[in-house]
Amino acid sequence: MVDMADFHVDIGPQYEGEVVRKEDMHVEFGGPKAKAKFELVTLKSMDEVEHEKVEIIGPDIKDMAEGSTSSIALLVDIAGEELEKDMEPVIERRFHMYMNNIEGIYHMNQRNDIWIRLNKESFKKGLNSLKEVGDMLIFLYTSELMAIEKISITFVTDEAKVQELLADAMKIYAARDERLKGLKEEDVEEFYGCVLCQSFAPTHVCVVTPERIANCGAINWFDGRAAYKLDPEGPIFGVEKGECVDEVRGEYTGVNQNSMERSLGEFDQVYLHSAFEHPHTSCGCFQSICFYIPEVDAFGIVHRDFSGPTVIGESFTRMAGTTSGGRQVEGSLGMALEYLRSPKFIQGDGGMYRIVWMPKEVKERYQECIPADLFDKIATEDDVTNADELTAFLEKVGHPWVKGEVELP
Repeated sequence: MVDMADFHVDIGPQYEGEVVRKEDMHVEFGGPKAKAKFELVTLKSMDEVEHEKVEIIGPDIKDMAEGSTSSIALLVDIAGEELEKDMEPVIERRFHMYMNNIEGIYHMNQRNDIWIRLNKESFKKGLNSLKEVGDMLIFLYTSELMAIEKISITFVTDEAKVQELLADAMKIYAARDERLKGLKEEDVEEFYGCVLCQSFAPTHVCVVTPERIANCGAINWFDGRAAYKLDPEGPIFGVEKGECVDEVRGEYTGVNQNSMERSLGEFDQVYLHSAFEHPHTSCGCFQSICFYIPEVDAFGIVHRDFSGPTVIGESFTRMAGTTSGGRQVEGSLGMALEYLRSPKFIQGDGGMYRIVWMPKEVKERYQECIPADLFDKIATEDDVTNADELTAFLEKVGHPWVKGEVELP
């Protein structure tokens, strides 16, 4: 039995929101410097899980040089008679909350974008092994989610092994996302909300619909439904969508009411499918940013893994600083990359036909989401480096937006 008295550092919600800056960091796992990183929960049968086992494959914290970065795979196997396959991503997303409950640990993002840091103070107190981190996670999971009867955790820090395991994890993520195809907002009476990121963004309320995945990319509508069933009093909850006020921009009376209550009165109007006027709030765990480019009156997309400057001269990191925090920032929309697959993707602003720039990697990964007549007309970092070059490029290729061939709904 894991005992809280055995831990070298404290655990509690008071540590949520604690940020570990570079100068205070002892080591980090994942993040932009790591080639491979991911977290994955797998539901197994009772006899397949050795309860409370924690295994480390690769270097441990105490083996790493101060200030170093490591790849990581965080693998959790769970079992329980009341657990369902749909609950895997829900329990997976709890990493964010539980990791941030540990004194001196900072966790950001999700799936294959995770970033974990341990500060020097907690290391000096004796938190020098992932075994103890695993024990603390087990303590938190079993204390709060009674449906988990057995749980084991494996940390993989060997880079080659993480890279090998990541390929299968990506297939699992893709299969989860595939389930939503064909389901529309009009088909359901209830959406789901998530406030897991309020420790970092106090007024942020994520709204998850069949056609709008959570900003982090880890919670879709089915996941929200499973989470609400698993823990009705938890951070993911049902949202009555109410009356549709604006079908194109995606405004619902129930969503507005929920946002007003959950943002402590900060916001009382939200457009789910527009980056203007009353855009959805942005947390800090979003995978990408849809940003306005005034020189061409259109939008660009940049994701977290893009390290260079965008076409407007700003990096993802710089833009994230002004976009995040739970604010409604016109023309700067934090979002999941999977939202690009939605038929309602910023439809209030012209949809995909108003996108004029994105990193080459994103453009190729989401090629099937881009209309065939538009694909070659969206610029990447290989085509342009600034707004003037972008303007010339769009005119040369005849992008339908700059030619005036796209009408706003």
